[in-house]
Amino acid sequence: QVQLVESGGGLVQPGGSLRLSCETSIGIFNFNTMGWYRQAPGSQRELLAEISKGGIIDYKDSAQGRITISRDNAKNTVYLQMNSLNSEDTAVYYCNAVRSVAGTLISYWGQGTQVTVSS
Repeated sequence: QVQLVESGGGLVQPGGSLRLSCETSIGIFNFNTMGWYRQAPGSQRELLAEISKGGIIDYKDSAQGRITISRDNAKNTVYLQMNSLNSEDTAVYYCNAVRSVAGTLISYWGQGTQVTVSS
């Protein structure tokens, strides 16, 4: 069974940084793409960044310049480094992975990790 486990969230002051981790139960090379989403209260879940199996990275406008997605194949882990955090970054952050199984794309989600930016 495929599992994604996020960690690294917490309370951070405005201007601070956090690094989120997403560890997968199977090798990350099994996934077509892996990405980070966030969902603030009362808002839809939005994509922040994703990385393809081939290493192509795509950042979305909402966080570009302040975030970096990376991966460690040996640790089956994808990271999201976030800098210059502000209150608008307060949200639950989710890891997503998409895998092709018998020609069908299957999407997997982690349980989410809370990030709260507050002084």
